[in-house]
Amino acid sequence: MCSSDLKATLYRHFASKDELILAFLQLREERWTIGWLQKQLLERGGTPEERLLDVFDLFDEWFREPGYAGCPFIKVLLEMGPEHPAGAACIEHLGTVRGFLIQLASDACVREPVELAEAFHILLCGSIIHAAAGDAVSAKRARRMAQAVLEHYRRPVAHS
Repeated sequence: MCSSDLKATLYRHFASKDELILAFLQLREERWTIGWLQKQLLERGGTPEERLLDVFDLFDEWFREPGYAGCPFIKVLLEMGPEHPAGAACIEHLGTVRGFLIQLASDACVREPVELAEAFHILLCGSIIHAAAGDAVSAKRARRMAQAVLEHYRRPVAHS
C-alpha cells in the first residue's frame, strides 16, 4: 500500500489528524494504563506500600524493552500544548495515572495520600523523560527517591 492509499484509508475512518491522534491516545490508555500497568500491579500482589513502589519496577521493565521511545502522552503534551485537544487528552490521561496512584496511596493508609501520589507522579514522569534520553536506570533511581517520600508520609504528624 502506498502512502497516499494509507492516508486515504485513515481519513475514511478519521475526519482529521487530530481525531486520529485522539483515537490513538484513547487506545494507548486502555492498553497501557488499564491493560498493562494496573493489571500487572494487581497480579504482583503484595502490600499496598509494596504496590506503590512496584510501579517503579514496572517502569524499569518498560524502559528496558527494545525500542522504548518514551511516553506518547508526555510527547504529545509537550508538542501540542495543554490548549490543544490532544494535549488536553494527555493531561486527562496523566490524571488517570495520578488517580490510580492516589488510590494506591489511600490503600496504603499513608498520611496525605494525594500529596504522596503527586510526588510519585513527578518522579515517574521525570524517570520517563530520563529513560527516553538514554538513562537506563532512571526508574531504579526514582524508586529510591520514592522510598524516601513514602517514609516521610508514613510518619505520624507531630503534635505540639
